[in-house]
Amino acid sequence: MKAPGLLHNNRPLRSAAWAVLPWIVPVLVLLLWHYVSTHGLVSARLFPPPTAVLQTLAELFSSGELWRHISVSFGRAAAGFALGAGLGLILGLLSGLSKTGERLLDTSLQMLRAVPPLALVPLAIMWFGIDETTRVFLIAFATLFPVYLNTYHGIRSLDSGLIEMARNYGLQGWPLIRDVILPGAVPSILVGIRYALSVAWIVLIVAETISASAGVGYLAMTAREFLQTEVVVLSILLYAALGKSTDSAARWLERRWLKWHPSYQREALA
Repeated sequence: MKAPGLLHNNRPLRSAAWAVLPWIVPVLVLLLWHYVSTHGLVSARLFPPPTAVLQTLAELFSSGELWRHISVSFGRAAAGFALGAGLGLILGLLSGLSKTGERLLDTSLQMLRAVPPLALVPLAIMWFGIDETTRVFLIAFATLFPVYLNTYHGIRSLDSGLIEMARNYGLQGWPLIRDVILPGAVPSILVGIRYALSVAWIVLIVAETISASAGVGYLAMTAREFLQTEVVVLSILLYAALGKSTDSAARWLERRWLKWHPSYQREALA
């Protein structure tokens, strides 16, 4: 059996290894990408090496063009996500807390959920034109359903015995929802939010090809017309980085808001 001091001394090494572990696969992919694009296995014109993409990143960064496109894309994604997730949360609460609300709303929402968001592009253009409203609408429509389903599921999967015990202690109405139901449903709601964030970026990629004048998608479409492959690859990497950053922010909120949850306590001790 190891002495406690040895276990304590090994903890920094274990923490460092744990922090490096998620980056092993991306680094290996980067090295493979560099090898195949610089040793003639694929055409550098069709698949530029990482150094060319990095040089393009530096040029766009120094000119200020990069931040302009990123800020526009982030604003669109944030607006659509806020509308869709907010509406999904409200509808999920109505369906999850009330049998009448479920009977009234769930069937209609399940039919709408079967409609691909991109199938609404022609209709959205006829409704709103080709301005920002169309792009925000498509993102909001796509992000509504993950939040709705996870909110509904989180409420309905609560232990009925726990709710009955709370009622026996005198909790009714809003206090019951605030102190028992919502805390129990928060883990499921946050899963829906994380999934909706990824969906927002996926839909944004297509939405920004609809007569946009700025944004990462516009940057990629313009580069395609001029056969600037390195800019197209950079745009894809920017979407990946933006998606990962928002997901990391959501995970940080999970750890902060769910300190009381046994699963997150075990994660903190690992």
